[in-house]
Amino acid sequence: MPADAAARATSAEDRSKPRQPLRLGVLIGGGGRTLINLHDAIRRGDLHASIDLVIASREDLPGVARARERGLETRVIDPRTHAGGHGSVERANEAILAALRQAKGGSVDLVVLAGYIRHVPIPPDFAGRVVNIHPALLPSFGGKGMYGRHVHEAVLAHGCKVSGCTVHFVDEVYDNGPILLQRCCPVLEGDTPDTLAARVFEEEKIAYPAALALIAAGRVRVEGRRVSILPPETREAGRM
Repeated sequence: MPADAAARATSAEDRSKPRQPLRLGVLIGGGGRTLINLHDAIRRGDLHASIDLVIASREDLPGVARARERGLETRVIDPRTHAGGHGSVERANEAILAALRQAKGGSVDLVVLAGYIRHVPIPPDFAGRVVNIHPALLPSFGGKGMYGRHVHEAVLAHGCKVSGCTVHFVDEVYDNGPILLQRCCPVLEGDTPDTLAARVFEEEKIAYPAALALIAAGRVRVEGRRVSILPPETREAGRM
């Protein structure tokens, strides 16, 4: 959602038109539980979206099998083996972006990172159209190398009393983009990285579909680092 598009309001006629589902391209890097959570939200009718493409970094990831079991179009683009065994990170990134641009029906509306920790450069046509969820309350405990268990270990090591998750837009710096939505949970006495991770993920299951639903409804405005949530009766001219 570039700033110039975000600054324009829709006309009453535009607001009366039914919205098309938000077309998602989801990048996964693990078991696929975030992907399945989003797909379940779509099935329940809580998220007006479609998952048009799933991209994984390895064929052996459990999330690949889970995506295919759901009937989701799934591609594996592995930097180690891409381009006939002569893969490179740069070529793999180019292939990922090309796949997202050529998903069924054309380019996806929004790229959703779901456990995908590899850095993908964001070209101008995807600026403001990539989101991520981080298992901590940014800007704390973010940045390169801060993912998964490492985050929860750091939260416990610092003696934090509260943790949570952050949905944010993605820019060229790890965990740096504008914050869209956050949810909190307590850090309890005796917590381990695993027990804290499980509690945080329960908040992630709520936060990510809710954040994407706001985007799908055209209720998100980004101005610099600030994200505003518009009231339900107001919609932005362009979702992205």
